[in-house]
Amino acid sequence: MPEVLEKAPKVYSSLNRNMEYLNDVLGYGKSFDIVLRQFNVAGKDIAMYFVNGFVKDEVMSLILRNLDELRRGEVTPNSLKKLFHEHINHIQVEAVDSLEKVIDGVLSGPLAMLIDGEEQALVIDLRQYPARAPQEPDLEKVVRGSRDGFVETLVQNCLLLRRRLRDPRLRNEVMQVGTRSKTDVVISYISDIANPDLVQKVKDNLQKVKIDGIPMAEKAVEELIQPGKYGNLFPKVRFTERPDVAAAHLLEGRILVMVDTSPSIIITPCTLWDHFQAAEEYRQGPPVGIYVRWVRYLGLAIALFLLPLWFLAAVQPELLPPALQFIGPNKPGKIPLIGQFVLAELAIDMIRLATIHTPSALATATGIIAALLVGDMAVAVGLFNSEVVMYTAIAAVATFLIPSYEMSWAVRIVRLFLLLITAAFRLPGLIVGVLLVLVYLMRTRSLGVPYLWPLIPFNAKEMLAVLIRTPVSVRNIRPAIFHPLNKVRQAAPEPARKPDRKKTGRE
Repeated sequence: MPEVLEKAPKVYSSLNRNMEYLNDVLGYGKSFDIVLRQFNVAGKDIAMYFVNGFVKDEVMSLILRNLDELRRGEVTPNSLKKLFHEHINHIQVEAVDSLEKVIDGVLSGPLAMLIDGEEQALVIDLRQYPARAPQEPDLEKVVRGSRDGFVETLVQNCLLLRRRLRDPRLRNEVMQVGTRSKTDVVISYISDIANPDLVQKVKDNLQKVKIDGIPMAEKAVEELIQPGKYGNLFPKVRFTERPDVAAAHLLEGRILVMVDTSPSIIITPCTLWDHFQAAEEYRQGPPVGIYVRWVRYLGLAIALFLLPLWFLAAVQPELLPPALQFIGPNKPGKIPLIGQFVLAELAIDMIRLATIHTPSALATATGIIAALLVGDMAVAVGLFNSEVVMYTAIAAVATFLIPSYEMSWAVRIVRLFLLLITAAFRLPGLIVGVLLVLVYLMRTRSLGVPYLWPLIPFNAKEMLAVLIRTPVSVRNIRPAIFHPLNKVRQAAPEPARKPDRKKTGRE
């Protein structure tokens, strides 16, 4: 019995042998969605294989009507050649000589046509995938800007990119990952901007993947293309569902990885600072964009250090100057402070996960119940200190300012780590904890790019662009760390020339 994973033979000239093999491999008669139709076209026996639901009925009916009107002299001799070039009135038709390609084509959605006496088959792309219309992503909303977003279909995602970048040098190279799932993965880049070494590294990492399937789509691909068995706490790629954000990163010399069935696009390489920038900053003027960015950076500092610093001040009040002696709990509560913080963090995460898995109609009620009943009652009975609840809530709100969902989880884990090490070793523990996190970030790389760039290694001009949302007209140079082939985004404007004044008789 032939197996799908074994190398399939060439297409036989005998239609019956081809059908015997394909029926066995595809499971015709066992899988209800595998459809086989047999026809006689102008004296030639023809078999068509396709997956029910993938094929456009209207287009297929037109092709069959056209074939039904053919006469013997119009098909023979060289039946496949004549059908391919003259009688199949469709754009996407390919001739293949391997039954493996026939199987891959059928399971991907196209229709396969086999002709008796021919050692090739025709793969006709008549597929239509169940797809939703582009809509604004929930995690990357903007007040002013486009409302479309990537969807679960690769072709439509490529069209959304092409709509924004009408550059003939934009490349969308497709490859398959997974010996069983054979998931389509597209690598997008601009050929005269992106560093070819980075592009090749992404391709090599994908080709090295030995796995039977990637049902979790882009998240599985992220873990497979990044080195390290257990991954990294901090996300080494950036995800986006916005075509305008993806197009902007392509123009910087970065690479996109799109996975079929996923609306999230991988942007690589990336740095730490990419996860704290959002489209809203560039949908407003530079002054507003600068303010929004600094509010986000302030939220990051609060999310990381507010709880460890307050805890340190509560357990070592002698570290505070006289003007700040009011900081600290008046009534510590029945549970130790560190226990209160850990329980509060766990409670917030539980509420967060509960609202995700709760129907939207009940999500608001879930949050209200948790906040009013659990939080207020814990303070009322004396288990928790009210300041602990307040500062934990502030830190949680600050975490939500981070646009990257993956980075927000990393910040929460780092905050919990700093809390625990501060509780164990007080001020030296906090200092050592911060240094350990900094060293960890310094050792992290995204596709060979230092994660803390342009801070480490330091680049003053690029660091200024990280801190300040610069006007579009000022961003003339692409980030040097990606080694783009074309470093200049736009030529510097020529100085204005004064018009020559004609001499008059009065001069």
